[in-house]
Amino acid sequence: MSVSPGFADLSRLYQTEFVRSARAVGVLWAVCMLCFAIIQVVVLVQPSWIGTSEIRQQGSGPPLISGTLGLFEVCVDSDWPVPDCRGGLSSLSPLPSFQSVAVLVGVSLWAMWTSVLCLCLFRFCSAATVYKICAWLQLTAGFCLALACLLFPDSWESPEMRALCGDSVGSFSPGNCSVHWAYILAILGILDAGILATLAFVLANRQDALLPPDTKDVTAGLLMSA
Repeated sequence: MSVSPGFADLSRLYQTEFVRSARAVGVLWAVCMLCFAIIQVVVLVQPSWIGTSEIRQQGSGPPLISGTLGLFEVCVDSDWPVPDCRGGLSSLSPLPSFQSVAVLVGVSLWAMWTSVLCLCLFRFCSAATVYKICAWLQLTAGFCLALACLLFPDSWESPEMRALCGDSVGSFSPGNCSVHWAYILAILGILDAGILATLAFVLANRQDALLPPDTKDVTAGLLMSA
């Protein structure tokens, strides 16, 4: 059965518009993925997962110690503008109580940067295949980050936390401390990873459902040239 010229032109126009839309959404998805990968580096290295709260500093007595704590480093406020920090990422040794959390965040970071590097596969594989690979990597990153955020409060009953937050600290009880922006950013990263993975699956499925096989390579080339 032959296809009318008008229908063929309409189909070709639809495919062209689809390729343009997919390219725009794909570029936005790739930029967001790169930003999230950079944010994960900040989450890993910053000693701002938890710290002394404002309530402690406004109490009747002077605080014994004031500072912040991360996975690799404990920073205590001093008379100098720069806090006195112990530990650091340069030693590649996280604080003993947060080793498992640091490993999970590291695996999540590896998965996200691997998905960023997988963008190079657009030149060699179909766009749908690359989207699916990146989606699974992003799901892995979000899952590991979620486990890290769950295990972190369970590890608060540690010598470092007791020295910073007082003897009332315990598992899921920060004592005289409160969570800081790095931990909140990690929680938001879980949602971000889920959104990126969902968008990647949607783009992959639309590539498979709407584009004929002979146009997938063309779409991949357009996405790489954007």
